[in-house]
Amino acid sequence: MNNAGGYFVSVVIPVFNEEESLPELYSKLTAMLERTAAGHELIFVDDGSTDRSPGIVLSLRERDRRVKLISFNRNYGKSPALSEGFKAARGDVVVTIDADLQDNPDEIPGMIRKLDEGYDLISGWKASRKDPFTKTFPSKVFNFISSMVTGIKLHDINCGLKVYRREVVKRINVYGELHRVIPVLAGWEGFRIGEKSVTHSHRRYGKSKYGMSRFLNGIFDLATVMFITRRSTTPMHFFGRMAFGFLAIGGAINLYFLFQWIVGRGLHVRPLMVVGLVMIVIAIQIFSIGLLAEMFSAGSERTFSYREYRIED
Repeated sequence: MNNAGGYFVSVVIPVFNEEESLPELYSKLTAMLERTAAGHELIFVDDGSTDRSPGIVLSLRERDRRVKLISFNRNYGKSPALSEGFKAARGDVVVTIDADLQDNPDEIPGMIRKLDEGYDLISGWKASRKDPFTKTFPSKVFNFISSMVTGIKLHDINCGLKVYRREVVKRINVYGELHRVIPVLAGWEGFRIGEKSVTHSHRRYGKSKYGMSRFLNGIFDLATVMFITRRSTTPMHFFGRMAFGFLAIGGAINLYFLFQWIVGRGLHVRPLMVVGLVMIVIAIQIFSIGLLAEMFSAGSERTFSYREYRIED
């Protein structure tokens, strides 16, 4: 049965210079949702487009009041666009899809049905991706690293096609460029994450807005999320381990030279000895940072007096 489970569906669509694909995307989404959903809205978030994208969405809105437009005065990025779209979404289920038509809207009902298997977020998996090697290879590396570091086993963590229960998008905080690691944010909040294989098409209009630099940005974003989610309440666990590593290596180096001096072989300043001393100094500095972070964390807990936890119904 090809339906969306009787849900009211909000579709959030970040837009940046996609004037050619918008009418076709609207037609495909509308046709699919009218067949499968109890009701729907399409939320286009224009991220400072310099082409006719905002005007096209406004023309769609004139004939279909289910179309919404949020316009930024300049290009802020995909994460702020998603964040504003999530705030505006009224649906029981929220869908995100890129505006470039590389993801097929007809995959959405199957992804929504998969939510009913006990998941809160379903991420698309472009098993046969129609992108150049300069995009697919860094993506595979990033997905592998993400899976190992976070424990969230997804083949395509950054796929733009995702389906969420309403509670997920109202709970997570997407800012900066953290749209790449939304499943990690959701997983940390205790939501259940799944994935579904989806079809992927070649880009027919415009050009990609992302280059090789997004690989490094993704790694930095992943490190940020891991630190924020896992270390924010116990920073000394993070800094302490790092300090211990530097101290162990530096201490071992200098113990070797101390042994040389004790057995009478003479003590001369050597580059390796200096390296050992520098590593011990670094260890002390990192440990001090950990103490300061721990004091700040404790002060924050007292200031706010409580931490907000997600409770199962």
